[in-house]
Amino acid sequence: MSLCPICRRQKPDPAYKPFCSKRCADIDLQRWFTGGYAIPTDDVVEDEKDR
Repeated sequence: MSLCPICRRQKPDPAYKPFCSKRCADIDLQRWFTGGYAIPTDDVVEDEKDR
């Protein structure tokens, strides 16, 4: 049985799979939008003004 990746419930809703509810799907989407799943890097980002 698969678990919801947000709250760890054991019964994902087929409509929101792999999440158990719209709430958990929205939490995941918000994490993507705010950079919560960003991979840390040492790369330096150039500002547009420095070009």
